[in-house]
Amino acid sequence: MFGLGRAYWFILAPLVALVGLLALDRALPPPLPSPGAVSAVVRDRNGEVLRAFPVEEGRWRLAADLDQLDPDFVAALLVYEDERFFEHWGIDLPALVRAARDGVMAGRIVSGGSTITMQLARLIEPRERTFGAKLIQMARALQLELRLSKAEILELYLTLAPYGGNLEGVRAASWAYFGREPDDLTIDQIAMLIALPQSPEARRPDRRPDTAIRARGRVLDRLAAVGLARTTASADAVNDPAPTRRAFPAEAWHVAEALVAARPEVRNHVSTVDRALQFMLQDSLAAELPETGNDVQFAAIIIETESRAVRALAGSASRGRPGGWIDLTDRPRSPGSTLKPFIYGMAFDDGIAAPGTRIADLPRRFSGYQPDNFDRRFRGDVTIAEALQHSLNIPAVTTLDGVGARRFNAALGFAGASPLRPRQAGQDSGLAVALGGAGLTVRQVATLYAALGDGGAARPLVWFEDEASAPVGDEGAFQILSAESAAEILAVLRRAPHPGGRMPALLARGAPDIAFKTGTSYGFRDAWAAGVAGRYTIVVWSGRADGAPREGVTGRDVALPVLFRIADGISQSGPDAGMDVEGESDTLPDDTPQTLADFRQDRAPHILFPPDGAEVWSDHAGRGFILAAQAPGPLRWYADGRAVGHNALGEPVWVPPGPGFYLVSAVDERGRATEVSVRVRGAARRAQ
Repeated sequence: MFGLGRAYWFILAPLVALVGLLALDRALPPPLPSPGAVSAVVRDRNGEVLRAFPVEEGRWRLAADLDQLDPDFVAALLVYEDERFFEHWGIDLPALVRAARDGVMAGRIVSGGSTITMQLARLIEPRERTFGAKLIQMARALQLELRLSKAEILELYLTLAPYGGNLEGVRAASWAYFGREPDDLTIDQIAMLIALPQSPEARRPDRRPDTAIRARGRVLDRLAAVGLARTTASADAVNDPAPTRRAFPAEAWHVAEALVAARPEVRNHVSTVDRALQFMLQDSLAAELPETGNDVQFAAIIIETESRAVRALAGSASRGRPGGWIDLTDRPRSPGSTLKPFIYGMAFDDGIAAPGTRIADLPRRFSGYQPDNFDRRFRGDVTIAEALQHSLNIPAVTTLDGVGARRFNAALGFAGASPLRPRQAGQDSGLAVALGGAGLTVRQVATLYAALGDGGAARPLVWFEDEASAPVGDEGAFQILSAESAAEILAVLRRAPHPGGRMPALLARGAPDIAFKTGTSYGFRDAWAAGVAGRYTIVVWSGRADGAPREGVTGRDVALPVLFRIADGISQSGPDAGMDVEGESDTLPDDTPQTLADFRQDRAPHILFPPDGAEVWSDHAGRGFILAAQAPGPLRWYADGRAVGHNALGEPVWVPPGPGFYLVSAVDERGRATEVSVRVRGAARRAQ
């Protein structure tokens, strides 16, 4: 009976001890770091690192992934630090015995005998180096082995290992000292990365290069002894300088912050940004700064129209200027005239207008709201296409009044671009939105113009590559314009006057054909240019971050040339830049003039006087105006459809019958006509 009881005891005691240890393990688990304790990294669409973010106290700690590390580095690390890593359970007793023996014989600590798992335990729970702390460290190592796989233990160690200063982990060290990921290292670099965690401060290459070089040499000798390095590796590297400290990647500053804020739980973000386009955009904006005041900023965005992927974004042109740290693409500003294409597009959808519809550009009051043209001149009877191309205000407000301001504002909201109206807005029923009387961000304007370039369907912008690669469907889309009206608006905008010095797209092979619109807010506070170029949508804003005015600065003067240069940069970025306009050939048609000289000769007459939109003064004497135009042959002239006579010298002389608005036309021998709108001021001519 007694013997049977002792047998039970020998069986029960280990079980009780095991249960007790498991309970203790549950009660006192190792303090594993949270997933958010490592630096967030933002990559471009191809996996290139754009920006990394430090963790607490400014430490750089990048998560290690064995699949992304140089296998030679991993092999060398295990040989040097823990040869039996894949065999022990966190404690290597032979190594501990050997370390104790070597210490007694040398009279000092030669090696600690700690496994990588024990070193990890010390990293996650730092303690003073005492015998008791060593025992706790061994217990924690056993706990870690129970919870984590060998690969997870190695990855966590290579994430937390100290490399001097605020560097933790092999990836942070590789970026800081070599400027790259540790995926393909030289044997010298491998030796340096193995040597540093042993004494990270004493061996810092940027502060103690001689010590770092000697430590690297000792590691190379050890690796040579086991056949992982040449026998002369240490001698060959002795004269190689220690690496210096480098800055971490910090590109796409504003878009990276937006992505991290959108998915705070994610540490590795693959964005839709294209690194080449991002650099081109940043350089394009920075190049404008010398020509502006020290408080002027630029912001811009490039969208791949079909997918809505944000391929580049610059929230400011320089962080060294006021407002540079703010993402100005996400701040509401007055959009000026950039919304006019959508007003006319909705009118096309309603059947109340078409590009050739004539509309009056004359002073008009709308229930207490009286808009004016930007140049304070009026053109009289114009077509909708002309009104849009020359950004006339009165026709836009008249058209919006017909479409319905509340309906228009609601449509913008459904499209993802709700206008922010000021509290002090008057009783204009929202008509002022046609002229920029409501706030929109660069991102919202880009959303609208991307819809214009995609058959009128508005969809949210896409920031993450996993979303951009998903099939594009109708879910979440709002049809702000019909496909037919969107195409008509684009055709009108492509024929708008280009910035000065810009060669027409049909004469420059490979040049982007851009449908664009500019905008200037009241008081010259905001200058805009937005457009669709091939398969990309581009929006540029310029102004002061504090909203102060810049007298006389317009979107056409400042923002439009930048938009064209950005479009050029996209077209030069590679064979898949996608700047050809869908449905149009990228080669010149057979009947297209092949040279600029031919182009100038083979075109409709260009009226020199009176210029379009001019105001002229007529006196009482009945003297007329000599009309002039550039054309290869003789012309016939008409004023409001009536033929204009000639003087004795054969010059066309127009004598207006009185003040008012007139259309003056010139027709060449081939029947090609050009007309301009002119206003005549002065009293009516007295009868003779």
